Amino acid sequence: MNATRTARVTAGALAALLLLSGCSSKVKDDDKKGDTAAGEVKTGEGISGKTITLGALTDMTGVYATLGKSVTQAQQLYVKQLNAGGGVCGYKVELTVRDHGYDPQKAVSGYTELAPKVLGFVQFIGSPFVAAVKPRIDGQDKGLVLPQAWSSSLLGSSYIRVIGSTYDIETINAVDFLMKEKGLKKGDKLGHVYFEGDYGESALTGSEHIAKEAGLTVVEQKIKPTDNDMTAQVAALKKAGVKAIVISAGPRQAASLVGVAAAGGFDVPIIGNNSAFAPQLLATQAGPALEKNYYVASPSLPIGADTPQAQKVVADYKKAYPKDSLDNGVVAGWTAAATFGEALKKACASKDLTREGVDKAVLTIDALDAGFGTAQNFTDPKAASSKESVILQPDKSVTGGMKVVREPEVSTVAEAYTVTP
Repeated sequence: MNATRTARVTAGALAALLLLSGCSSKVKDDDKKGDTAAGEVKTGEGISGKTITLGALTDMTGVYATLGKSVTQAQQLYVKQLNAGGGVCGYKVELTVRDHGYDPQKAVSGYTELAPKVLGFVQFIGSPFVAAVKPRIDGQDKGLVLPQAWSSSLLGSSYIRVIGSTYDIETINAVDFLMKEKGLKKGDKLGHVYFEGDYGESALTGSEHIAKEAGLTVVEQKIKPTDNDMTAQVAALKKAGVKAIVISAGPRQAASLVGVAAAGGFDVPIIGNNSAFAPQLLATQAGPALEKNYYVASPSLPIGADTPQAQKVVADYKKAYPKDSLDNGVVAGWTAAATFGEALKKACASKDLTREGVDKAVLTIDALDAGFGTAQNFTDPKAASSKESVILQPDKSVTGGMKVVREPEVSTVAEAYTVTP
């Protein structure tokens, strides 16, 4: 969604809804008498009786439908296990899920519906949509939001906390990989296919930055989330003579780009941002080309990582959802849920489960690793919680369809780069 339209949607939605008060109130739960820990804890929005309610704004029917399902199910699994262990401060946690289908109006209305009812959001897919409601989050609501979105424009908020490297940093690390491992060099042209709006433009900022540092020329191809056929983009990039391509879009667009390039004999390495792949693509006609010539930059190790926590998540997820495949949406969902869970536990220890108490608790998390290889530091709202990226390659023979070709690493250019929200 372009900036003009985003502003229009946001302004219209928020103007009609500003009267919906986000004011906090402390709940007095008479039924908690005798439960000393719960009785002493301050509470507010999103807590009623013995239940903490968290919101999840997902995409089950749009461009990220496959990943949205995995994110949501992983979070439901985490909450189930958290509750089985006693919950938080004697409270059970509950998720209220809404599917926005990657539609801006549905995303804004979904947030508007849930914001007064939940303590915070453990999921919000879509950088443009989070950006659209950011003024309200920062202004009247002040509830913690952990988005499955990595636009640098979301930094700087004490309430919206991006988990992992932002798209610009991730893209810098991706291009660094292309230069060190795939033959891209000074003087070459780098193609960049990207969604219009916050996601793609944040990634483009990264490719332009490293291009300037490394002596590359970026050839842009802007697309919309509804554009699924990349034939025209491949033709334009081939004509321009690019030596490698970055794609900042969805799984469908990545599969089309890689498949069309392979069919036309355009044999250049292609690397996507973390949301530009789903393992289900390996069963399509584009599968062989994806395994040969496609890479993905990720803020963490894949679901098939060889760590005890990752292996436990895989086993538990398979048991809970035996008919569903594993992908990195599970990693993103689990990591966000674990982060919110850690914030709740710390807020409980401080006896303050209000939104303010949870927000303060997040600021004390400085080295959280949910089991996928990257420690997250949330102490500075203006900075990404990590600058590391893992480079993955599709491989249908491994769990989750992705193997590691470069372990978590931050490039020299990314290390020196300062994110501008």
